[in-house]
Amino acid sequence: MNKQLIPLNHDDVKLLIVHCSATRSDRNFSVDNLIATGKARFGQPSYHWYIRRNGNLIPILPETVRGAHARGYNRCSLGICYEGGLDPQGRKVDTRTPQQKAALFELLKQLHRDYPKARIIGHKELPNVAKECPCFTPSTEYACLQPEA
Repeated sequence: MNKQLIPLNHDDVKLLIVHCSATRSDRNFSVDNLIATGKARFGQPSYHWYIRRNGNLIPILPETVRGAHARGYNRCSLGICYEGGLDPQGRKVDTRTPQQKAALFELLKQLHRDYPKARIIGHKELPNVAKECPCFTPSTEYACLQPEA
């Protein structure tokens, strides 16, 4: 199933939503796997960026295209996913490596400059989401990058 990609306007971006891939930290989850998972579930890649365990930041969707990462919020958000979120036994924990933390912070700093009114949150912080994704709380961890109240 291939669906037509929907445009996303810069001024519509109100949220920067952080996700984890919900994969075990001792296993590789490639960019191809991430894209294939999104295409299988939603007919398109889900996220705008993917951060690998080594800190490599991989652009997936352009910022001008609507993602498929947060039901009901894709029309007003950009999606960022980091590889991991589960420990080797499959428990939900913050598995971000120092390289991922640094890459995520740098990306969010840039996005904060580009979208100064957009709030940074985790998928789990959206209303009616019963997931632990992304296994930490971005709204508080990145409080220094939140828009002025």
